[in-house]
Amino acid sequence: MRRDYDMIVRHFSGDEIEIYPIGDVHLGAQEHRAKEWKQFCDSFLEKPNAYLILVGDLIDNGTRSGVTDIFKATMPPSSQKRMMAEMLAPLKDRIIAVVPGNHCARSGKDADDDPCLDICSKLDIEDLYRPNAAFIKVQMGIRGENGANRPAWTICAMHGAGGGIYTGASVNRAERFAQTIDGLNILILGHSHKSFTTKPMKIVVDPRNEVVSQKPFFVVSVGSWMEFGGYAMRKMLLPSSPALQVIRLNRFGKKTTVETV
Repeated sequence: MRRDYDMIVRHFSGDEIEIYPIGDVHLGAQEHRAKEWKQFCDSFLEKPNAYLILVGDLIDNGTRSGVTDIFKATMPPSSQKRMMAEMLAPLKDRIIAVVPGNHCARSGKDADDDPCLDICSKLDIEDLYRPNAAFIKVQMGIRGENGANRPAWTICAMHGAGGGIYTGASVNRAERFAQTIDGLNILILGHSHKSFTTKPMKIVVDPRNEVVSQKPFFVVSVGSWMEFGGYAMRKMLLPSSPALQVIRLNRFGKKTTVETV
């Protein structure tokens, strides 16, 4: 298994790619939006130049020691990870990176088993798995092309933690952590089930050229594939939008846009 600091490097020859950050699918949960998730997987290959970054909790993975009511799951964890692997199998060549979530950690504590790593093993993409955070370099343009503009983006993908009831608490936690990563262009995370995008700035001091500048970066938090109810209802959490986001990277001017689709 690779370490968190083993960077994942991907080169793309085209002018633009789309990255769909996906997390908190919770396959097997009673509230899982099964129809929408299947439609997304079935239609994804129709999207040209589209890729996936998976940020954990792909399956619900209820255990007796966890907060999930295992008796209300639509299938046991063994069936959840097998079905998830089957659904992702046609898309495996479009996956850039995978990190686990807190629901995966449940069985890690009980039995030293990570269902997210099991899914990656089934798909033969263990080299794309990182246990806590994935640091990714995405570069555009053709190698060796004379005068080619080949910009690179640095991305950190992780499941995330905490956040509180209100979206503002999740934003504060995410932006605070993102400030610790020098050279970051995009932070992708999940866990909060809150879909939002922010664009904070960082002051950059370049002593070699004696320049002080401000550079923006993106924080992208993914929504879940869950209907509101169950545990969230019992704990009086707030309903959140199931919005799907797409990150578009264009090599001309190193343009980055994040849209809700």
